[in-house]
Amino acid sequence: MNTILFQLFGALATILLAFTVGMFYGGIRRKIIARIQNRVGPPIYQNFLDVIKLYSKETSIHHGAMQHMGPVFAITASITSLMFVPVLNGEGWFWFKNLNFSGDLIFLVYMMVFGSLGMALGAGQTGNPNSAIGVTRGLSQMVGYEIPFVMSMVALMAQFHTTSITGLMNIQVQENTWLMFSNPFAFIAAVLAMLGMFHYSPFDIVHAPAEVASGPVSEFGGKYLGLMMSSGSIFAFVKLTLFVNIFMGGAANLIELVIKTFALYLIPVLYGVTSPRYRTEQAITYFWKWPLFFGVIAILWASF
Repeated sequence: MNTILFQLFGALATILLAFTVGMFYGGIRRKIIARIQNRVGPPIYQNFLDVIKLYSKETSIHHGAMQHMGPVFAITASITSLMFVPVLNGEGWFWFKNLNFSGDLIFLVYMMVFGSLGMALGAGQTGNPNSAIGVTRGLSQMVGYEIPFVMSMVALMAQFHTTSITGLMNIQVQENTWLMFSNPFAFIAAVLAMLGMFHYSPFDIVHAPAEVASGPVSEFGGKYLGLMMSSGSIFAFVKLTLFVNIFMGGAANLIELVIKTFALYLIPVLYGVTSPRYRTEQAITYFWKWPLFFGVIAILWASF
């Protein structure tokens, strides 16, 4: 019983950690963009105030059951993915050894798409043309960045003969080197794909507030929007932690985790500040050029 309670409190603590870190990173991003644009910008805790305000609101817009399920699918995918990603090396609340299995990396590749597909169904239920346009753009872009990302994961699984996240982490400990150096092409392909996974500029064609009124979330406000903001923050933490575990040897403590994840997070943030928005075909073409090229080279590197 004590073990079950320990794991339960560990799960709750990890969800709270992911939500807090993801929200703060989003606030820091808003501050960085504002300072580069010679503005003061909102405080870094503004996202917390926004979520509190959204959860306190009510909405009278109802388009059917699937509209309600869309944000639920998103938060479910985020939390489920989080439960299978080791947060820290070692034992403790942030080490979910019992939820890891030999094929958990393959499972995560599928689970990370589940939330987007659920939101697509929820947005399609609303009948709003802006939502439909945003969903079409989002699914098209997802096809673009998922291919090089999956190729980078396949390269690592083929090179080290494991489909386990903890297995890849143990290999880095045994060889005393990060996998970003063991297969640099897989790391480059994954990082280039990560630019699209965050949906920041220039790959923010899914939301594009000036064009499609925030796209898929056009009919989602109040608690729905608050739930999606929470899901996005947790999912950002999941993606960053997964990259740290696979390519950078994981983290021994929370300070090391924050340093590594924030360093990775700055890549899509700073790239977005300096780049104008791409069109849908430009984004897909981008992912099917250099990211795909490095993904192919990564697989060849792993094979030969």
